[in-house]
Amino acid sequence: MDSRKQLLNRNKTIATGLMIGAAILFVVARSRHGHGAWEWVGAFAEAAMIGALADWFAVVALFRHPLGVPIPHTAIIRSKKEAIAGNLADFIRDKFLASDTLIAKLRDYDPAGHLAAWLMSRENADGLANGLSRLLAESLDFIDDERVQRLLRAALSSRVENLDLSSAAGAILATLRKDNRHQIVLDDLLNRFAAWLASAEAQARLAGAIDEMVTKEYPLLSHFIPNRDQFARGVGEKVSRRLNAFVQDVNADPLHEVRYRFDSAVTGFIARLQSDPLLRARIEALKLEVVHNEFIVAYVKSIGSDLKSWLSDDLQQPRSRVRDKISAAVAGLGTTLAHNGGLKDSLNEHLAALVEHYGDTLRTTIAGHISGTVQAWDNDEYISEIELSIGSDLQFIRMNGTLVGGVIGLLLHAVSLLLG
Repeated sequence: MDSRKQLLNRNKTIATGLMIGAAILFVVARSRHGHGAWEWVGAFAEAAMIGALADWFAVVALFRHPLGVPIPHTAIIRSKKEAIAGNLADFIRDKFLASDTLIAKLRDYDPAGHLAAWLMSRENADGLANGLSRLLAESLDFIDDERVQRLLRAALSSRVENLDLSSAAGAILATLRKDNRHQIVLDDLLNRFAAWLASAEAQARLAGAIDEMVTKEYPLLSHFIPNRDQFARGVGEKVSRRLNAFVQDVNADPLHEVRYRFDSAVTGFIARLQSDPLLRARIEALKLEVVHNEFIVAYVKSIGSDLKSWLSDDLQQPRSRVRDKISAAVAGLGTTLAHNGGLKDSLNEHLAALVEHYGDTLRTTIAGHISGTVQAWDNDEYISEIELSIGSDLQFIRMNGTLVGGVIGLLLHAVSLLLG
């Protein structure tokens, strides 16, 4: 039996026993015709019995009609079910879930600091890593299902086929071009080219290319060039220096002709991606060829299978590298959060902003859920649950009413004797 029900039944028995005891004592005192001490006992018992009956009526009237008689203003909790549900929901909404209250509690709690401390714990980091690893392993098993794979392939193929690749590429390039950001790409390419030109590998390749060109284009002249290897290396170095100097000129001059031509080429290509039907058709055909090419599909599938196999094997190991990496990343995140005051403040502020933004909607939803749940309860279940929660305490009202009523009866009897 529920411990609450046992406690309720025990207290009911005690309260009822006191009431019956007071009634028996009253009958005995009356049978003695109120002589001597029995006069005082009768006064006590009479008042105690009245107090017990009054408090019994008051407590029972909260939950049901006393003795089943539908006396007005009884069975209060049952008849006021909707009002109680609404008032309870409003109280929780306005007092416990008020945005100002929640934000104040949130700031006092410092959730970012607690999160950092929790993540820094090696035990917690390992536990989270284990959970994520299990989720990853189960996801792999799910993806291995051929039905899921067919669905994923069909969905991916459909999305790619419906993708306007030309327009998407044009939009990306237009974004890169905004505020001359495409010139930064050109700078990086030129710098990489200049670094390559300065390397011994580049100069050796240039020397070899020059020597090969002279041999093919001027075979007779090549026989009269002394120290051909040294000649080729020297020419290669000079060509490399001249190209490098040209690259430096372009880098130093924001209005260089090369930059202008590059800008024109990018602008023209973006326009063609948007409006040139021939280029768009060629890109579309290339996209479909890649999507439906059986060798490419098989290659991608094999890579996916290999990756899944590796992950699956690793996650089954006692010292999984993936699990260790996840754990280290979690602990590292906690350490970073703990030592970066700005990051903690930012996280706390964003959480407070979320509460402020969604608090009204959330608390209204919760209040509606509470009210709807209480109103949907079966009446007997509803009454039983409330009685089990507070009924045992209410029995003390009956007990106290019996004893206090008896004491008041003694006092009144004493007063009546003094006045008489």
